[in-house]
Amino acid sequence: MRVKHELNSFRPDVVHVHNFCPLLSPSVYYACREAETPVVQTLHNFRLICANALLFREGKPCELCLGKAVPWPAVMHACYRGSHAGSAVLASMLSVHRALGTWDSSVDIYIAMTNFSREKLVSGGLPAHHIFVKPNFVFPDPGNDRRANGFALFVGRIAPEKGIATLVSAWNQIGRRYKLKIVGNGPSSPQLLKPPSHVDIEILGAQNQQTVLNLMQSASFLVLPSECYECFPRVIVEAFAKGLPVIASRLGSMAELIDHGRTGLLFPPGNSQALAEAVEWMFTHPVQVEQMSRAARDEFEAKYTADRNYQRLMEIYQYALEGSRLQRAPVLHATGIHQNNPITN
Repeated sequence: MRVKHELNSFRPDVVHVHNFCPLLSPSVYYACREAETPVVQTLHNFRLICANALLFREGKPCELCLGKAVPWPAVMHACYRGSHAGSAVLASMLSVHRALGTWDSSVDIYIAMTNFSREKLVSGGLPAHHIFVKPNFVFPDPGNDRRANGFALFVGRIAPEKGIATLVSAWNQIGRRYKLKIVGNGPSSPQLLKPPSHVDIEILGAQNQQTVLNLMQSASFLVLPSECYECFPRVIVEAFAKGLPVIASRLGSMAELIDHGRTGLLFPPGNSQALAEAVEWMFTHPVQVEQMSRAARDEFEAKYTADRNYQRLMEIYQYALEGSRLQRAPVLHATGIHQNNPITN
């Protein structure tokens, strides 16, 4: 009723949904359809095809529910908040709306943030011709004024899926030769509060965005050892904006966003020795890292500015408003991409 009231009073051209779970439900789509208002849904995670929204279970990617009309493995493994009952409720919701055709008929356009995410969403049953690709962006532009002070930086949630154990294991091999600063908090924070004496790790806890950008300005590179797919780690774009190269797992969207050898380095997920070797390389090849820095900033300016993102969003809204045009468009037009560039028109 609240959504219907807002639609009647405001009469928007397009409704852009970012998240309906758990406060709302897909009924928001039905209200929009009744009001004949196009719906655009940004998919910040894999919630519509995975109960825990991450495609991640027991320390590694999991795709057991992809393609299943009823995602029963999610219930068996208690994927939603560790609860069998909660997982059953969420799995039922996904199954019912798949059977009703909600995902096909009640959303005009889905926005995925990378080609990788789009492919997984299609594998999970979402309509390919409805899914456009538009990445995140950074605004305002923080500027590229780096003064590297010889330390590596991690920014993110301190949790198993973020590869924290792999990161610490790599630094155990590195010892005190190079410094690592860790920004963030989460369920794995307590075990990091007292790092071993033979490593140079500084735990900074949660910090505001400006402090993070200041750290990026001084860091030599960012480390992102996630062991889940990641839909779109915004920290990568923030790093690129500051001209900061990134070492990341060769996995999911990270492998798409980082050009190995040009804007950073990729290593096998969960392989602490390979990560340690990548860190060693970055610290001992300053000329190449400076080239990566310039390439990272170029990547930001080409793809991830607010102006570029606004242009892409307006194109997507226009497709939503011209529904018949969307139905006629081939998949390549619908995504508006080439395979190696998420926002090339």
